[in-house]
Amino acid sequence: MRNRLLRFATYVAVGVVTGLIVAAVAELSEKVLLERVLHLPPWQRMIAPALGLWGAVLLLRWADAGRRLAPSTSEEYIRAFHDRNHPMRFRDLPTRLLAGIVTVGSGGAVGLEGPSIYAGATAGNAMQRVVRRLFRGREGYALLVAGAAAGVSAIFQAPATGVLFALEAPYKSDLGRRALLPALLSSAASYVVYVLVTDFDDRPFEIGTELVSVQFGRQELLGAAVVGALCGLLASAFCRVLSLAKRIHASDRPWWLIALSAGGILVGLAALCEVLFDAPLSLGPTAEGQLTDWALNPEASLWLLGVLLVIRIVATSTVLAGGGVGGVFIPLAVFGLIVGRLVGGWIELGPESLAFFPFIGVAAFLAAGYRTPLAAVMFVAESTGAPLFVVPALVAVAVSQVLIGNASVSQYQRDSRTGHLERRLEMPVNSAMSTEVPTVNADAPLADFVWGVALPRKQLEAIVVGPAQDFLGVIRLSDTRDVDRNDWMSVTCGEVMTTDITPARPSWTLREVTEAMADADIELYPVIDSGGRIAGVVTENAIVKLVDFLNETQGDR
Repeated sequence: MRNRLLRFATYVAVGVVTGLIVAAVAELSEKVLLERVLHLPPWQRMIAPALGLWGAVLLLRWADAGRRLAPSTSEEYIRAFHDRNHPMRFRDLPTRLLAGIVTVGSGGAVGLEGPSIYAGATAGNAMQRVVRRLFRGREGYALLVAGAAAGVSAIFQAPATGVLFALEAPYKSDLGRRALLPALLSSAASYVVYVLVTDFDDRPFEIGTELVSVQFGRQELLGAAVVGALCGLLASAFCRVLSLAKRIHASDRPWWLIALSAGGILVGLAALCEVLFDAPLSLGPTAEGQLTDWALNPEASLWLLGVLLVIRIVATSTVLAGGGVGGVFIPLAVFGLIVGRLVGGWIELGPESLAFFPFIGVAAFLAAGYRTPLAAVMFVAESTGAPLFVVPALVAVAVSQVLIGNASVSQYQRDSRTGHLERRLEMPVNSAMSTEVPTVNADAPLADFVWGVALPRKQLEAIVVGPAQDFLGVIRLSDTRDVDRNDWMSVTCGEVMTTDITPARPSWTLREVTEAMADADIELYPVIDSGGRIAGVVTENAIVKLVDFLNETQGDR
């Protein structure tokens, strides 16, 4: 009982610490920096995001005695969830948070949810090391999830969204286990602390729900499906663009050239927004609400909305390609808002549709991009205060999940949680390979195999090789039954061996070898090197022993 109470207290402590950190980050970036940037003269606003990008890049490059930090934030949580050896060092937290503050505060088109999730996960991970004895084995990642939930809860003031996001984000089609209670307690604590220490309780999309018709019928549900379809297709395209941006950042090109090019693009986008919209709509998460106000304006041109969508996608991708620090939760929500507004303008169900469909779009794009359908629906319900949004939002989310395919904004998400056996079978073949190979030459008589290998070694199968130890086939003791014993000295192993076997390569997994064993009906499977020579063998017994050993020495998630 005592340990249980201590664990509960630890979950709450993670939430409190995360809430305080996120409150400080939000206050500095949005209320101190971004608010001033948005009120600068137009030419200064244009260059601000480029300067902020450079500041973040330089901070990360010179973070720790020349050791460059990656700009990833929420990605670090997902990666650490699956890889217990991946470091989330608390000493790196101030640098990444400062880089995030500079990026967002100068007008970078990313959100603070990335740094917030990273802050919570890092705090949870650090707390887990301090109280290691309370969290062992399968509970070892509970505080990591609790911290991530607390980060989302604080920055959006949406505790339920935080819980669901932290559980859903590590997988594309599954949920994290054994972390629901830690996430709930930490998320609630973070929310309370954040609200208490800040003087603003606005949400990312503060739009009066009196504009929204929550009484929907067939037309609205059909429109929600259309919104979901468009969001799913566009989210798939954005995932590819984002993947390209990450590859550019990780490429061998000079870092200063990448940052310089990205900064130039951001300046151009800011200038374009000044010309087209007379407002800094490419800056910040939502340009302090100016973007949502413009998108929901009934007089807004549909073609300009399309242009704005492209500008925001390019701006977000450019910031991340250049090395800026921030999350894509808010950008995804913004994309969905614009898509929903476009559909509302096309369908023309009345002025209510101009606010109804954008919220549906937010849920659909979020769910498609991050593969978090429950969190996306909950986010819309909580941020609007209209629970009846859940039904049409679920329709849109379901359609978007079908059309998104296997894409995701995170390269570390997995399709689903696997059991311990399935995970073991994804290990490389050399983890169970033996280099002690029972071999016979192809021109050797059957008697050599029977009396020299099979019976003395109790080895019912052997690998048949050529003069250069190249793989030719497999011979089984059962293959000798059709040969008269008096002919064992005259019939060679090569004449009766089985040749319709594709030998394994070092790149194979244990799953592939196991399936090949079953197809060939053999218990000993050959592994060859690049030259076609025998490198080793894998046996069913070796696979079973490896799985049993790992089950005894490693925890399971």
